[in-house]
Amino acid sequence: MTSTSLTAGQVAQRLGVKPATVYAYVSRGLLHREIADDGRTSRFDPAEVDSLARRGRPRRDARRTGVVDVVLSTTLTEIRDGELRYRGHDAVELVASSSFEDVAELLWTGALTDRMRWDPPTGDVTLARAATDPLGRAATPADRIRVATAAIASSRPLRVDLRPEAVTQHARTLLAALVESLPPIGSTRADAPRGRLAGRLWPKLARVATNPARVRALDAALILLADHELASSTLAARVAASTRSDPYDVVLAGLGAVSGPLHGGAGTSAHRMLVLARSSGSPERAVGEALTTYGSLPGFGHPLYPDGDPRARCLLDLLDPLLGTRDTRIVDQMLAAAEATSPQPPNVDFALAALAFAAGMSADAIEAIFALARIAGWIGHALEEYSETPLRFRTRAIYVGA
Repeated sequence: MTSTSLTAGQVAQRLGVKPATVYAYVSRGLLHREIADDGRTSRFDPAEVDSLARRGRPRRDARRTGVVDVVLSTTLTEIRDGELRYRGHDAVELVASSSFEDVAELLWTGALTDRMRWDPPTGDVTLARAATDPLGRAATPADRIRVATAAIASSRPLRVDLRPEAVTQHARTLLAALVESLPPIGSTRADAPRGRLAGRLWPKLARVATNPARVRALDAALILLADHELASSTLAARVAASTRSDPYDVVLAGLGAVSGPLHGGAGTSAHRMLVLARSSGSPERAVGEALTTYGSLPGFGHPLYPDGDPRARCLLDLLDPLLGTRDTRIVDQMLAAAEATSPQPPNVDFALAALAFAAGMSADAIEAIFALARIAGWIGHALEEYSETPLRFRTRAIYVGA
């Protein structure tokens, strides 16, 4: 059994069943197990688990029609027992000890570096700005990121080199160039820590001045959003990688999927709630209007974290130095009003909306932060997918037309 074999608990999570059901599958011959080196625990073949998942198994959401369920093995991210882990490291703990660049390197290489810094090539920045400047003021930061990615790719004839060391170098320079090419809307202070990506990004999105506490909060958001198992945009990125698309096209595939209002743009609705709460002076009114408009509270609840999203708790704790007295009261009152109407705790979308709210960012900044962070995860998944058999995603359709 390989090092990527699964434990019974991991199999249960992937199949959406209880551990006892996994062993029932074993007794019925649907799964085979091997005894681990410790002589006690069971290990399972990921390919066989994937095959069982494709054939169908009991599901809690089986009442939903048209659901496509994809189960893949990965060494990158694990969500278990209410925790998010990157290659075995608790993501919340990484916020306290590492930068976004360090965490990205962990996802790409498996090694947790220290004090990593990426510098963008001047030519890439010039090219990205030339491509995005004609877009005008109506273009969102996410619009600019998409156009800049395509422009930089066009200048890289060797982007087809899919060796890990080549892919990771493309990723480093791309992320640095994307941030540097965004036009600034705020001011910076001479003592602000601008060497890191978060420090460079802050004045591109926020109207309040850069300082260490604000940069730390933005860096935390980037870390916490870097990867999240097999989210929709990550699946899109992996499908592109399976066709051996280059890393720039993998990122563009992810950007296309992340732009939806139910994914990377999910925090914008929560941001509108906070803005309305401030302008109206009534968080209850903001919650009521959100319930009327969306049928539920945007930024609250997450199916993978029934007891609360740890990313939200971590990021909200870092916002106190950013919020003035009035805005602190608004966020607290919004949380209280939400708790009174919904049992769901806040998720990372609300925390990201609160960060944008505190920093004077527009709602459009939320998608940009989400996309830039998730590029790290997409590249990590692409590197995994490049080592798999090509073109392994070939789902079939059941024709129901006339």
